[in-house]
Amino acid sequence: MKSYVKSFLLGCIVTIFLWAIIGPTRNYNAEFLQDIFNSNSEDQKILHIGRAHDSLGLDPATETDQESFRVTVNIYDTLVKHSSDGRTILPSLATKWDADESGQVWTFDIRDDVEFHDGSALDAHDIKFNFERWMDKDNPYHAGNFNYWAINFDGFPGIVDQVNVLSDYKLEIVLNRPFAPFLSALTQPAFGIASPDAIKTFNDSLDTHPIGTGPFIFSKWEDHTITLRRNENYWGQVANVHGVVFETIEDSSVRLEKLKSGQLHIADLNYLETIDREFLTSGLRIATRPSFNIGYLALNMNNDYLENKDVRRAIAHAFDRRLMMDRAFNETSKNANTFVPPVLWGHNESLLAPKYDIEEALMLLEPYAGQEIKLDLLVMDTPRNYFPAPIKLGNFIKESLEPLGITADVRIETWKEVIRLKTEGDYDMVLTGWNGDIIDPDNFLFTLFSSNNIGSELSTNYSNYSNPNVDKLLVQARQVLDQDFRTALYRELQEIIQEDMPAIPLAHTTPITVTQGLIGFEPYLSGGDALNYLDLEVDLE
Repeated sequence: MKSYVKSFLLGCIVTIFLWAIIGPTRNYNAEFLQDIFNSNSEDQKILHIGRAHDSLGLDPATETDQESFRVTVNIYDTLVKHSSDGRTILPSLATKWDADESGQVWTFDIRDDVEFHDGSALDAHDIKFNFERWMDKDNPYHAGNFNYWAINFDGFPGIVDQVNVLSDYKLEIVLNRPFAPFLSALTQPAFGIASPDAIKTFNDSLDTHPIGTGPFIFSKWEDHTITLRRNENYWGQVANVHGVVFETIEDSSVRLEKLKSGQLHIADLNYLETIDREFLTSGLRIATRPSFNIGYLALNMNNDYLENKDVRRAIAHAFDRRLMMDRAFNETSKNANTFVPPVLWGHNESLLAPKYDIEEALMLLEPYAGQEIKLDLLVMDTPRNYFPAPIKLGNFIKESLEPLGITADVRIETWKEVIRLKTEGDYDMVLTGWNGDIIDPDNFLFTLFSSNNIGSELSTNYSNYSNPNVDKLLVQARQVLDQDFRTALYRELQEIIQEDMPAIPLAHTTPITVTQGLIGFEPYLSGGDALNYLDLEVDLE
């Protein structure tokens, strides 16, 4: 430890010297931060994580993928946060909060002992600055697509009417109507508070220059590997480890071999391989998350065939669910009957998944008898949490539709390209999914089926589905505060959506993580694990 202390003290001296020479602009130089926090002490404890996918960016406000958030939750803090099981709202940058009787005026007390990674002190003005960046499309720092703001807060500026600084450490947020999931929405990684100075300096390149207040500081991102260093001045629990390395290893067997050989502490297992129980006796442990996701087939209703409900329902009847689960999912996956996972309140257990019935499907397609219906099917080339084997699933769908006279052209693209094509609506059918963010059905049903979420910037409604009654019920469920009433509305919504069949729910999966030499690992429901609470039993060689 002595060598680490010496290195740290030397870093502090160098920091003071450079401040005197180049002034405060050094705060926003990523290379400078990397030099300061990349000491080579033999006493450092580095947490090594192997995952299937790289992040797409590190500006949480403009990202939507879980692998990006997985890193950013440890760089940025939100105003409030949720417990690991997602059921309790906890203080974060706000120590306490209150709402008036209308549920529209919220007051937050802000911590007075927080610094950004660039050394500037956080106050209520900084949080207001972030909110204005997110909500105002005319703001000069509103650079990129702020999809999570639009999805959660109903566009720009949407539900949020005003953000007022009452004092340096007291913030007021005024809504223009009640919004039941408001506090839960603020826990999402997309609303991590960034340094205003960093935003002003980097603006549209903040995704590679992340500066927040979190327990870890960004160091570097190269060769599909992201390195973070411990924030020694963190206001909360200072991390037990000195740094974290997120290494992208696409092949699951390679990840597991690296884990077994002592090169990783954490490895994701989202694939079909059965876990070798023998190596668990050697100190490896399995951790699972609840099935808090949905993998589904979105049917683009802008297509001339798919705008017909009978065609969509016929496709739903073409799938032998038992065969589908055997071919494309592992034993921990569950056949999905609706888009709200069973673990979530509001799930409608009375609904059944569309039954496998080729005769019924052909009867629905009688108006098209003799025609060959050609549809393209967009498929990602590598697994996601909700699809352990997307290419196998795509081929299963192709084979299943052939008896109906439907030819599916399977288009296999990278995940980044799939995101682009989904946003542009360039597909007839697409295999896609959603990992839950918060314990609220709104996060699934409003996100996936509100007509507000159709369009290039707001697109998460990949079916281009628009039903005025569904929209009305979704808005009503957001504004009513009584959870029993909201539950009834969401159950009704699931019935309507199943009748319309704009998309076909396929499966809920159980993401699996294998660990070794780790103390205190508790997988978060949403996948955004807080790494500052972990410690290492042994260092990797």
